[in-house]
Amino acid sequence: MSHDTLSDVLRSVRLQSALFFYVSCHGKWVAEAPPSREIAAAVMPNAEHVIAYHVVTEGQCWAAIVGESPQKLHRGDIILLPQGDPHVVSYAPGLRADPRTSTYYEMQHQQRPFRVSYDSDGQPQVAPCASDSANSQEGASTTLVCGFIGCDMRPFNPLIATLPRLLHLCGNGGSAWSEQFVRLAATESSRRRPGSEALLERLSEMMFVDAVRRHTDAMPADSTGWLAGLRDRFVSRALALMHERPAEPWTIGQLGRQVGLSRSALHERFIDLIRQPPMQYLTHWRMQLASGLLRDTGSSVAAIALEVGYDSEAAFARAFKRIVGTPPATWRRMHRETTGPSGVVVPTRTISHLGGE
Repeated sequence: MSHDTLSDVLRSVRLQSALFFYVSCHGKWVAEAPPSREIAAAVMPNAEHVIAYHVVTEGQCWAAIVGESPQKLHRGDIILLPQGDPHVVSYAPGLRADPRTSTYYEMQHQQRPFRVSYDSDGQPQVAPCASDSANSQEGASTTLVCGFIGCDMRPFNPLIATLPRLLHLCGNGGSAWSEQFVRLAATESSRRRPGSEALLERLSEMMFVDAVRRHTDAMPADSTGWLAGLRDRFVSRALALMHERPAEPWTIGQLGRQVGLSRSALHERFIDLIRQPPMQYLTHWRMQLASGLLRDTGSSVAAIALEVGYDSEAAFARAFKRIVGTPPATWRRMHRETTGPSGVVVPTRTISHLGGE
């Protein structure tokens, strides 16, 4: 089976990245970030969910979710906060700081990438990156590249919940791709060059995909969750079939025959790994596909219903409202893109925030 289920989901949930900054740390420094939901409007106003990441490009430091045990980071290490938890990065373990959100709104108006400097007084200084990377890290004990990755969570994102709260990728012995990302991220973030922002966006998205793959490869054999399902011989094939042909009138019996399991065995395997029955998963995936078609195309609701496997518009509308919470037409009005005040295309759901600034 050649169908790439992980890529399917990543495309569907609109993985994106933005707001990069180069951090130089001096002396006894500490930085604390609030929950991502509190700063999402500042750092990525078009994203439903925001994931922070930090890359250690020089030196070492400690990182921890607030209230959890800290982990030591070395040069080349990458950490991600998939669930959006508040966290601390510092020169020593067990420290706390003031997680002010106003700094993130200040960062929003800087030309990207930009530099943030932390020192012993605890007050971050935000400034444009120097044209010479050596100037921006002079005297720094630790330097990092930090940024944010965004994605949709609704109607259906099976990936995020299956990731750990803090994902630590070691630079020593890690993938060759991650090592290249650390080097390129350091170079592009530490100086102002044309195209750096766009390049960092693509690099960050690829880093996230590589992080998911590395995490999946390292999971224990008895792991559960959607990623564990991708590793299972039978469940992964069933998932691939549903993703490849979502409009097919699948039954659990047909899926079982395709993957070589009985109906009951496939159902049990899905419950054990994915935590939901196959047909329920298929319905949720169809609603995710339908939401993208409603948002991004001019197709009628009836045509979208057929495309995702429903013979009637009424049956599709009932299923969509049951899972998403609103009828398809209402969801489309809420999420269709429109032209913003500067000719920029923005989703209608963000206009109230922009207008309130």
